[in-house]
Amino acid sequence: MARLREFLARAQEQLQLSAQSLTVCLVSDAEIARWNSGYRNKHGPTDVLSFPARLRSKRRGSRTDRARGKTGTGDPAGAAADATYLGDIAIAPAVARRNARRFGRKFEDELRILILHGMLHLMGYDHETDSGQMDRRERSLRRKLGLA
Repeated sequence: MARLREFLARAQEQLQLSAQSLTVCLVSDAEIARWNSGYRNKHGPTDVLSFPARLRSKRRGSRTDRARGKTGTGDPAGAAADATYLGDIAIAPAVARRNARRFGRKFEDELRILILHGMLHLMGYDHETDSGQMDRRERSLRRKLGLA
């Protein structure tokens, strides 16, 4: 856990976010499945969901799974500037472990990737609706943070 906290602090520094800007929670498959169903009308557990603190044009939990996308919108340029607390990120470690095996990554690296991905969504990025801005930003940050 200490290494994940250190990673979170480094990622927040890279994104110029305060230490109090977001919360990351590790939750069970059952919990994330309930939220995935309730907020996204999707059956079953997912690896990560983001919940923006600010009311956005689509106020609901936002799935941030890289492989299948995320819903929710926001303004990447302005989200961090006008909000002290961006929101919450929920990660299901059991799903992350399965995905790490599938993608050939270390479990801890998968958790870091999910944290970073969720942070970008809380800042307003949305790879489902942008023209690749989020993916480019995420790839760049992964390299800077040793996740390339």
